[in-house]
Amino acid sequence: MFIVTNREVKPSASGIKQLGLKPNSEGPNELRLAEAEKDEGKWKIKILPNILTAPMRKAVGLPSDSETAYASEYVARIIFERILQQKKNLLFFVHGYNNDVEAVLDRAQRLEELYGVEVLSFSWPANGGGAAGVASYKSDKRDARASVGALDRCLGRMAELFRDLTLERNKDLEVKVDAKFKTAANSERRDALLVELQEKTCPFTVNMMAHSMGNYLYEHTLLSVSSYANLLLFDNVVLVAADVNNLDHPKWVDRIPCRKSVFVTINENDQALRLARAKIGDDQLPRLGHYRHNLEAKQAIYVDFTEAPGVGSSHAYFEGEPVVNVASAPYRFFYKTLNGQSAHDDLTFDSGIKAYRLK
Repeated sequence: MFIVTNREVKPSASGIKQLGLKPNSEGPNELRLAEAEKDEGKWKIKILPNILTAPMRKAVGLPSDSETAYASEYVARIIFERILQQKKNLLFFVHGYNNDVEAVLDRAQRLEELYGVEVLSFSWPANGGGAAGVASYKSDKRDARASVGALDRCLGRMAELFRDLTLERNKDLEVKVDAKFKTAANSERRDALLVELQEKTCPFTVNMMAHSMGNYLYEHTLLSVSSYANLLLFDNVVLVAADVNNLDHPKWVDRIPCRKSVFVTINENDQALRLARAKIGDDQLPRLGHYRHNLEAKQAIYVDFTEAPGVGSSHAYFEGEPVVNVASAPYRFFYKTLNGQSAHDDLTFDSGIKAYRLK
């Protein structure tokens, strides 16, 4: 799998230690790409060069005499072909508080195995600066704010590459369709056929899941009107156990661009979010991911997991006990949403809290 990160890079180190605990030495907005593979229980990391080598260009079908190509194009082409061949959907995953590289890769692997998706992880230096407790939590919030520019650049580049690769793959379709419908009177039928052929050519969805403090990072990318996060890229966006203020969350949640739906999951008994609120004392406001009040974003679909089977006090109820049984309601919800499908058939609306519950 691939990982995009603004962590420091240590080429002389081995294994996952090649990606460090601090932001990139060239600045927190500097992005690097790495390929990760698990061998005999241990992760191996290959840091990709920023500018493609001749063998890398050849491997993804880029001519040697074309303009300079970068690692992002190499990764995009590999992922694009992989999800087409394996008939998978792409999940962009932004992790939360106090996650080192190994934890991020382990979780990404579980997501791939559980839900049959291809995962591209964005990893920011969320390690608490080596501290613990309140100091660690505050340090990670500072790192999240410092990483906003990096996530913004990542989303912009993803949108650009997705557009270019889709156009490249569909470049002959418009010619064929125009040849069949030569008059303006048939424009509606022409457009319908073009969409149908495009969906057959690229039959996959691109979805995003932000977990815990990863939502804090995503929130701040959306607050700028010039942000790349405002570009349309994702089908579903799933905000899981969001460690952000419930107060004023519609200001950014209603700005999330998506082709289908924005889901916000809530667990009132989420132990990690209850502790997160306590860490800062009275100044820490109720967290979006554990508070069943003031659910007022117009485009958000709030889903209450509080009484769902197996969830309990879990902070990561997309894995572990809640989804051990693939027939369980939590598993069905995450399988559908992370694969770009609608989950409405598995939900029932509770007008008392203005949120959905799992059937």
